[in-house]
Amino acid sequence: MTPEKAINDTWLGPVLMGRSVMGRSVVGRSVDAVMDRLATAIAVGDFSPGERLPPERELAPLLSVGRPTLREALARLRDAGYIVTRRGRTGGAVVQDGWGRLSNDAVRSTLVPSWDELVELSDLRCLVESMTARTAAERRQPAHVAAMRTALADHECAQDSVVARRSDHELHQAVVAAAGNRHLARLSRELLARVNVGLAIEPVTDELRRRAVVPQHRALVDAIADGDPDTAGAIAREHFTVARDALRRAVDRVG
Repeated sequence: MTPEKAINDTWLGPVLMGRSVMGRSVVGRSVDAVMDRLATAIAVGDFSPGERLPPERELAPLLSVGRPTLREALARLRDAGYIVTRRGRTGGAVVQDGWGRLSNDAVRSTLVPSWDELVELSDLRCLVESMTARTAAERRQPAHVAAMRTALADHECAQDSVVARRSDHELHQAVVAAAGNRHLARLSRELLARVNVGLAIEPVTDELRRRAVVPQHRALVDAIADGDPDTAGAIAREHFTVARDALRRAVDRVG
């Protein structure tokens, strides 16, 4: 048995591959469940008004459902005013409303029953991301820092959620690359999916960017560039509470 397999089997394996918080073993594959997960994802900022959802061929595997089930769930969201379908090369399902008439029930179904476990998983994610940032500060090379700074500049200048989300992803991918361990990258992706309705998508809203994301990004990149693992780890541990905070606001909103 390799060291990595031993770690997975005894520690992260049961967490990441056991009972899913909002994966198929809890919510199943029903149209209602898929609709609830997508409505919740929109409510917490995984998909923002004006943003296109991923195409069906990509979204169905992310949700572990067949395309007919996904198509029916999207039709219900369309009828409820959450999305509109636009034709053409730049078309697709475009989000219209962040919180609609289905949101209260969707959040109660997807988030409230599993809240305690979501908090624990979020804590684990912060620990893993802190370790990644510390390691990146110890191992970074000039090319890694250059990639972080390019993504940071794009994120700070982003005028819409599409660019903000892409540049956020590119920045954190550059941090993971600097850490030089592909298994950390896998853990990061899987934990994000587990704390966020099964989708490995970071919430991006104007409020989150103003409050935490932009200043924390800058401080994180500076700490890694300066080779300061303690500061980088502390910033990352705080920064990666963003997804949990977005879920918390949604849960608080439904009482």
